[in-house]
Amino acid sequence: MREKWVVTAKGADFKKIGDTFHINPVLARLIVNRDIKDMDGIRKFLHGGVNDLYDPTLLKDSVKAAGMIRSAIEDGRRIAIASDFDVDGIMSGFLLKTGLSRIGADCLIYTPDRVSEGYGLNTRIVEQAKAYGASMIITCDNGIAAFEAIDRAKELGLTVIVTDHHDIPFEEQADGSTKILRVNADAIVNPKQPDCPYPFKKLCGAGVAFKLLCILYDMYGVPEAEKYALLEYTAIATVADVMDLQDENRIIVKLGLDMVRHTKNKGLAALIQVTQVNPARLSAYHIGFVIGPCFNAAGRLDTVKIALDLLSENGEKEALSKASQLKELNESRKTLTVQGFEQAVAMIEGSPLKDDKVLVVLLKDCHESLVGIIAGRVKEKYHKPAIVFTRVEDGFVKGSGRSIECYNMFMELTRQKALLSRFGGHPMAAGLTLREENLDALRKNLNAATTLTETDFVPVVHIDVPMPVGYITREFVRELELLEPFGKGNAKPVFAEKYFHVLRAQILGKNKNVLKLQLMDDHKTTMDAVYFGDIPAFEAFVAEEYGAEQKELLFNGRRSNVELAMTYYPDINEYMGRETVQIIVTGYCRIARKTQ
Repeated sequence: MREKWVVTAKGADFKKIGDTFHINPVLARLIVNRDIKDMDGIRKFLHGGVNDLYDPTLLKDSVKAAGMIRSAIEDGRRIAIASDFDVDGIMSGFLLKTGLSRIGADCLIYTPDRVSEGYGLNTRIVEQAKAYGASMIITCDNGIAAFEAIDRAKELGLTVIVTDHHDIPFEEQADGSTKILRVNADAIVNPKQPDCPYPFKKLCGAGVAFKLLCILYDMYGVPEAEKYALLEYTAIATVADVMDLQDENRIIVKLGLDMVRHTKNKGLAALIQVTQVNPARLSAYHIGFVIGPCFNAAGRLDTVKIALDLLSENGEKEALSKASQLKELNESRKTLTVQGFEQAVAMIEGSPLKDDKVLVVLLKDCHESLVGIIAGRVKEKYHKPAIVFTRVEDGFVKGSGRSIECYNMFMELTRQKALLSRFGGHPMAAGLTLREENLDALRKNLNAATTLTETDFVPVVHIDVPMPVGYITREFVRELELLEPFGKGNAKPVFAEKYFHVLRAQILGKNKNVLKLQLMDDHKTTMDAVYFGDIPAFEAFVAEEYGAEQKELLFNGRRSNVELAMTYYPDINEYMGRETVQIIVTGYCRIARKTQ
């Protein structure tokens, strides 16, 4: 795929920042490149702690909601927690159940069935909660668009508290203005409400639930240590729900990940064990791509129960059994995901879909729990907004969409709501259901309405620092860890070198999926490098640019004239107790040298 490389050049006094915080000036530049320039912001980025978290009472309706919950507890009334089936839903439900039980509540978690019911609160949950004897429903990670279900709850005399973080539903008016739509709840705690004064709008569902529990714990005099122990689960949800790791989220995740590394939760420890993650090296990557997907595999009612039971498990043997079940579910899902992705690509490549600016694909035999992951992979391959659907009952199709930065998927789908049976989400992702007969109209309308251009489909790689590899030391690599956790909103820094002479190339690994290179820059500094990307594409690129003979020389360890520009990240290779500096290559291209 073509890429546009752009050097980020934001100015500041890097030496002063470095001297103030005792960091390398390169790190100072990396922080400024993330739009953090004032000294207090830099302090919070590097050393932010619980005292830097925002006051939860600033959330609109949070104090009101806490008072209602306290009254319900003191009156001995039952509370139903309406959660959801993804990681954020599971963690926020577990948080509320744990926290409310701690202060004496009689409560039970309800979740929707992904296949038969789809996302969010529904009338079945409402009616079951009423039959259970609940007088109050608290939603978490959902509810902001549950108009029908909340109306039913009010008909049955239930108090409804919505805690959510999704975008607020709206209607576009004839004059181009928007009308905010409000569910008929007794209290709504969501930082995205237009009149909510909370200073940070990017909390996940578990983050909002955590904030509500902070108020309740303070009301009941629960020790501070117990309050902040809940950050462990909030951090997992924040990373797994792909929230921006900025500001308050960065603090939550940084503190929470350290708790996960030393977790006392037997279920979580068992899942870390069965997935063979080294607790000491656990990072946001492992939450997003190893631990989180295991919880996400729990998409049906019975397996969501396994996930919640795992988090509540006190027996080590039982915890290992449940953790193994989730891991096996995820392994099965990974295989099916590859098959679905290949099917989607074949459909796009073999039809006029390839020319669309917004990709809308119907997979006939795909499990609906996989369409979001497949949509994400399609989006990554083509760098276009992608919505992948599968057939469900009674002539309906259910889909999940993933977007690119310059396309607000939630806004665009809102404009097509006449075609949709239900939908929800935010600018970068959405879930929706509609009649299959409306699918072609949706595809045509989205493509007719979009203002995306071909330039938008070229990924932009922002280079933080063009830096000779001779600058890299073990101390520098260790210092880069101060910038973690990496993820959305705080991407791993990108370094670059314009001219590398590639001395040798060797394909390694059991699955031939590691390319080891030896490089030399213009300062005659040699450096080992590894590349984990598409190796056949790399071979084809070298052959096309330099010829098959030069490619053969390179891969046979003989001198060639192959020169490449590369983006990279510094790393330390640990082998048999010996540490050596190397770089991880993330991208490459050919840049012709200027002639004198």
